[in-house]
Amino acid sequence: MAADGPITPFLRESVLDIRPLFEGERFPNIVVTTLGTLVATWGSEQMRVRRSEDGGNTWQGEILVARQAFQGGGTTVDETSGDILIFSESGHPPAPITVFRSRDDGQTWQSEKPKFLPDSQGNLPSMHMNEHGISLQHGAHKGRLLRPSRFYGEGNRPDSIWYTHYTNAVYSDDGGLTWQTSEQFPENGTGEAAVAELSDGRIYYNSRVHWQERPQNTRRREAWSDDGGHTWTDYRIVEILPDGHQNRSYGCMGGLVRLPVAQQDILLFSNIDTAEAKRERATVWASFDGGKTWPIKRLVFDGSSAYSSLAAGRHGTPSAGWIYLNFESEEKSKVARFNLSWLLAGEKTGDGELPDIFR
Repeated sequence: MAADGPITPFLRESVLDIRPLFEGERFPNIVVTTLGTLVATWGSEQMRVRRSEDGGNTWQGEILVARQAFQGGGTTVDETSGDILIFSESGHPPAPITVFRSRDDGQTWQSEKPKFLPDSQGNLPSMHMNEHGISLQHGAHKGRLLRPSRFYGEGNRPDSIWYTHYTNAVYSDDGGLTWQTSEQFPENGTGEAAVAELSDGRIYYNSRVHWQERPQNTRRREAWSDDGGHTWTDYRIVEILPDGHQNRSYGCMGGLVRLPVAQQDILLFSNIDTAEAKRERATVWASFDGGKTWPIKRLVFDGSSAYSSLAAGRHGTPSAGWIYLNFESEEKSKVARFNLSWLLAGEKTGDGELPDIFR
């Protein structure tokens, strides 16, 4: 299983590096494998992958995993086996789901059809379009694979049926062969979410709003799980975190990751930060208390930006100390690589205070 370590690698000299990764299409995810390899996934028409074995200094060429594959997000590294799972649907969901598995650190991929079990309301999940999944590292469900998912209700259009949508999660205790669907997130009209496990084993859930009639529908939502991702409680609106551009009636997919730092729960969240009538200004926020407050943010890219995914480097590998943001920009994918030192020089939000060691 992945191990937490010292914060020192994330506090090296401040660095931000941005480079293009994919051309055309949409929908980003990014993960760091058990060997420290970066695996970025992309595609709204076909599933594509690129790898970096040197911490993001260089990237290998594209691997075409599947044609006519609609990216489902939720790319998941199995910390027990080292396998990597990516999810796709045959078209805009709800649609048949295929999982592609790599047993060689993302170099080759094989398709499989796992079993998905419905939630307690009898509803089967859709995959699109969520942040990467995780392997649980604590408690009774250690080793469980968990990734956010959603229920599309009566369909994707028109807007008048969005109240039937809700986010949830799927989890597997057999390495991804069978997936149980969790109870729903405690608010209808939500879609596209992210999860992170804290050091005490609690699961933090952060969701986009997808229904224009909800209150404060330009702000993110959160909830928690104490049972390995099966039920969600302690719902609240996260007033400090924007959900897409702020003159629109619903949000934008965001990224989330916990830094692998021992005895600390440092969470990073990504989204766009603008009041303008277009998606732009990719920005990252940091929490140092497991999501209770978000006292600092920093602009990553002052231009066209939309969906995003975050990953953190793995100790003892070339990725150690780095934070990675794979984000959409004008029908392209860009990857930003930075560290906590760079982020700490950002703008204070007024929502809580930085810990003394970072002041």
